[in-house]
Amino acid sequence: MRKVMGVAVLAVLALAVGAREVAAQTTAQQNVTFEVAAINQIAIADAGVTLVVNSATAGQAPAAVSATSSYSVTTNEVGKKITAKLETDMPAGLTLTLELAAPAGGASAGAKVLNGSAAEDLVTGISKLNETGLTMTYSLSATSAAGVVPPGNRVVTLTLTDGV
Repeated sequence: MRKVMGVAVLAVLALAVGAREVAAQTTAQQNVTFEVAAINQIAIADAGVTLVVNSATAGQAPAAVSATSSYSVTTNEVGKKITAKLETDMPAGLTLTLELAAPAGGASAGAKVLNGSAAEDLVTGISKLNETGLTMTYSLSATSAAGVVPPGNRVVTLTLTDGV
């Protein structure tokens, strides 16, 4: 009887130990690594704008013309700026300017003359934001000395970059 009782006690102990091991295996842990990379995006809403200088008041330079478009910007970094540059200079006697409305917290530099030799700072102080539908205003002016200029185009490149 003692032998049977001893075997029964051992069986109960074995079950208890086994149950504890099974219970210990019902949880598991895993390390999760995460990161948010730098995000800096800028996009222009329209395919392009058309500017035609076609009037003047007698005795004055041809009347400048303007057109608007819009842009969107997203960044999760601080201290960004938007610059603009033409692929090549404008024809003699023509001046193209661009002004960007600033997103929240940023500062617009006002209307800047664009050229093909250097990028112009248009908006500074951009930090951690996402905004859409921000106004872009292009203006084209011509001198009388420009004469008649056939249709042409210039590519304007906006760049979201490091800056104050």
